Amino acid sequence: MNISRPLVQSASQAGASSTWACFFCRNARRQTQRLDTSTSVFRRKLSGGTTARRAQQQQQQAQPNAPSMERIREHYRRKNRTVMNYTLSAILGTVALSYGSVPMYKMICQQTGWGGQPIRVHGGPGSEEQDISSRVVPVTTAKRIRVTFNASVSDVLPWKFAPQQREVRVLPGETALAFYTATNRGDKDIIGVATYSVTPAQCAPYFSKIQCFCFEEQRLNAGETVDMPVFFYLDPDLLNDLNMKGVETVTLNYTFFKARYDDNGRFTPPATL
Repeated sequence: MNISRPLVQSASQAGASSTWACFFCRNARRQTQRLDTSTSVFRRKLSGGTTARRAQQQQQQAQPNAPSMERIREHYRRKNRTVMNYTLSAILGTVALSYGSVPMYKMICQQTGWGGQPIRVHGGPGSEEQDISSRVVPVTTAKRIRVTFNASVSDVLPWKFAPQQREVRVLPGETALAFYTATNRGDKDIIGVATYSVTPAQCAPYFSKIQCFCFEEQRLNAGETVDMPVFFYLDPDLLNDLNMKGVETVTLNYTFFKARYDDNGRFTPPATL
């Protein structure tokens, strides 16, 4: 078979080159061409089938590693739960901060004098009396400071509230006593509470109150009038503060509000922001 085919091919080539080729030579050439065509087609089909099988095997090998739809859904469910937990935590933290910011701000202001809040005395617990006695020494070489008084009442409280004196002039380290007067104009007994502030704000850390009626319940019967004292001094350290240079007037502001109580009957101090 291997010997006859080259002979057939040579005969066909010879018949193709000769015009008078015999019938056998022309027929052999046609059969050779059909055989070559069939062989090339078979090779292409064999190559295409091998490529398809190889791609199918690769796809089958990669299939176990490909995530299923259920795994994708579970991934997004976990992601959504995580985002929801972070969102709820942020909301709860914001609410807790909003409730705790008022008393925290009030405590900080009373200790440092921020926001115009005067402090009671300088010094820590246990040394209060000794600290006051060492500071309430008038600085006679300093210039006197004018302290004015202001008073106001909330709209829902039917009280008249006013200072008995408009101003006093004190030296740094000198104690002073001032009075406010409150009158209940309503026909019922009312409990009020006062807040206070000092202006300018840079003077608040040096405005020390020894005794006052602020943040305490003040019960006035219908038509009753009471006098409320304020015992204070200006700390001598203000003379060393550059921010106090040129400050000649300090104003003490008091505002009365109607006392509020929670569901358990406990007094709720008003916010001082």
